[in-house]
Amino acid sequence: MNDHIVRALSSAGGIRVLTCGANNLAREVCTLQQASPTVSIALGRGLAGGALFGALLKTGQRIAMKFEGNGPMQKMIIEADADGAVRGCIGNPSAEAGPLDGRWNVPGVLGRAGFLTVTKDIGMGGEPYHGMVQLRSSEIGDDLAYYLTDSEQVPSAIGLGATLDSDGHIAICGGFLVQALPKADSHEIEAILATIAMLPPLAEMLQTGGPEALLGQLFGDIPYTLLETHDLFFRCGCSREKVERALLSFDFQELRDMIDKDGGAEVTCEFCRQAYSFGITDLERLSPFSVTPGTP
Repeated sequence: MNDHIVRALSSAGGIRVLTCGANNLAREVCTLQQASPTVSIALGRGLAGGALFGALLKTGQRIAMKFEGNGPMQKMIIEADADGAVRGCIGNPSAEAGPLDGRWNVPGVLGRAGFLTVTKDIGMGGEPYHGMVQLRSSEIGDDLAYYLTDSEQVPSAIGLGATLDSDGHIAICGGFLVQALPKADSHEIEAILATIAMLPPLAEMLQTGGPEALLGQLFGDIPYTLLETHDLFFRCGCSREKVERALLSFDFQELRDMIDKDGGAEVTCEFCRQAYSFGITDLERLSPFSVTPGTP
């Protein structure tokens, strides 16, 4: 089954629920990043969280989430578009940390101290929105829920899950996002929170019934309307032209150093690991000056 996300609203209009399955997406990205087992779990959860945040966007919008902690993973960046495209990268993909109370030690690789920064590109030439909160628990879902509640003032609950197969690759990945809207009924909120507290492991539910079964489990007896289902997939927006524009931001001396000392430059995309090579002639062409070896 394709990776996909499901969005629904309670019939009374007060509770929004999104669920997603992102097995293939997470497996592809973790493989590209050459992530260690614990980092794969963290990245899988981050990608599922990014997919859920992306589903809240309008057409043409994009969101980026940067987790920066004092742990060996250093940072995790997740970007998602409104059409279901998601990508992610890690500062130090080989980071590891021993189990924590028998569970994957994501706080150990991310670090207990740090920040979550969210940047939302609303399109139409408007200025991006920036929000930042301190890492609360360094469990990816908890920190994302805290951001939504604290920074965007939307009470939210998020559950994210990922498991590995015997080869250390992502087997199951997905999650849910529940939000209380202004018209929320307190009894419905209490009911859904009680359901969340009693849920079996997310990976188990996703494996047996997918996002649709998880959605039905979360709503329970609360009537709801299915609003949308759309695919999730990996897409990297890098290109040689974009790398060229980035190189154009370097000053004259930096370009001269690339030519005189390095004999060119190679830039590797941190998301898809595509390498772009630029020889001396390429760099001379990019420079606004006449940059040639030996020119004073």
